[in-house]
Amino acid sequence: MEQGVSSSHDDSIFNSQDGSQNNQRNTVNESINFTKKQRNLLLIAAAVSSGSGLAVELLLGNLASYLMGNQALAYGIAVGGFLAAMGIGSYLSRFVAVDTKGRKLQKDLLSTLISVELAIAPLTAILPLILFALFVTDSSLIWQGLFVVTIILGTLAGLEVPLLARMLELAEGMREAIAGVLALDYLGGLFGSLAFPLLLLPWLGMFPTAFVLGSLPAFMVFAIARSFPHMRRWGYTGLILGVVLLVSAPISIPLGNKLENNLYNAPIIKRVQSTYQRIVLTRQGKDVRLFLDGDLQFSTLDEYRYHEALVHPAMSAVPQRQKVLILGAGDGMAIREVLKWQGVEQVTLIELDPEMVKLASRYPQLVQVNNNALKDPRVQVINADAFVSAPELEDTFDVIIADFPDPDQERLAKLYSEGFYRRLASRLSENGVFVTQASSSFFAPKVISCIATTVAHAGFKVHPYVVDVPSFGPWGFVLASHQDIDIKKLKLEVPTKYLTNSLLQHIFDLPKDIEIGNTDVNRLTHPVIVRYQMQVKSSTY
Repeated sequence: MEQGVSSSHDDSIFNSQDGSQNNQRNTVNESINFTKKQRNLLLIAAAVSSGSGLAVELLLGNLASYLMGNQALAYGIAVGGFLAAMGIGSYLSRFVAVDTKGRKLQKDLLSTLISVELAIAPLTAILPLILFALFVTDSSLIWQGLFVVTIILGTLAGLEVPLLARMLELAEGMREAIAGVLALDYLGGLFGSLAFPLLLLPWLGMFPTAFVLGSLPAFMVFAIARSFPHMRRWGYTGLILGVVLLVSAPISIPLGNKLENNLYNAPIIKRVQSTYQRIVLTRQGKDVRLFLDGDLQFSTLDEYRYHEALVHPAMSAVPQRQKVLILGAGDGMAIREVLKWQGVEQVTLIELDPEMVKLASRYPQLVQVNNNALKDPRVQVINADAFVSAPELEDTFDVIIADFPDPDQERLAKLYSEGFYRRLASRLSENGVFVTQASSSFFAPKVISCIATTVAHAGFKVHPYVVDVPSFGPWGFVLASHQDIDIKKLKLEVPTKYLTNSLLQHIFDLPKDIEIGNTDVNRLTHPVIVRYQMQVKSSTY
């Protein structure tokens, strides 16, 4: 009984305190009534801040990945660091306008929000350029620079939502304020995450995108300040800053290009930022080089060595070669070699990036080298992800050629996985042959071993081999088939610049320092090949 009285007394105290707080809040609310326009603008500000913030995270991760190649670490620092810094910003927001109420509280919160937006705007535009310049100056500092940039921008971004929520709470209570702000915050995040890869990056490029994203909070300041009479002078500051950043966006292109020029040993003659990658062509005399995300793909001085070694052992190992499937190789060089063989009736090319095919079929320097192979009527081009689309093709093929970039990122590792090879096996005819490039056999011996081990584990009979390509050094390939291949019977039936029948027999004699079978199988669930590849990049490249 006594316990019940005590409990009832506690409830009455709690209800009394709650009522007091409600009365205090109602008193405050009586003096704070946002117009519908003001409320909507504050909610839109939440969406804009979230969308631009998430797009900036992706931009920073994309930039660091392009510069350093380690995609997982790049996005880990960019996204993880940004989120952690947002937590810092959210915590710091509790020290803003602590002892003020009513209109004074509203004014202080709004002033702080506007100050944060005006700080975010130029920093969003300029910091990615500074990060790029830091890499050009001293690449060893890129990870520290990325961390600092994400902390700065993330901390400022973390202030936005709490400030907006506190302002809306003055008029409609915490529950409604949090629900409204978070709803728009998440919606804006979705828009930003889709707009960056689908629209901003491929259409504008890296640094113009940064300036456009920077202009958004500035214009938001202009819109908000116009609705609050005592803040209108800040609106003009936001308008001017937003216009300056938008006008400066095109100027960032030559500045970024000038910085990028320092990453290559020859003048850049073509740059393309596609949805999937950064494509760069350089030229020094007769030497035209193709780079994807900073990685050399070929030099026209010696690419014939690579492509002859990729194509002709496989083509000479099959009794018939009517249908050929090529995965990757959107530059058209492998197709050029395939079309030399008699009896080829159909060549199906699956290339993820349509911009690469467009460049290889239209740009004079590439068209001249690939003999305009992409325009041959026997060639069918499918722009799709080979991992998904190749196993789903209805045809079976006599030869399948995989010419993917080196597996230095998780998104590429799947193309060298056991699961992919098993699914691809159904598209290979009974007497057909499959071949894949297998990275540097000298600098990355574990990569060629991993690929050979993985292909064998998928049920193929494998024959790894090595050729010398001056631009790359010793380079590895893995030939595979359902049936045994008698290497000694391989014979060239087409004109070549590098391979000979004698050399064709000896490329399968691996040097003693290349061991096959000393690595794990590369699986979708455990992409060990990335680690093998990155061990090389961090120590030799």
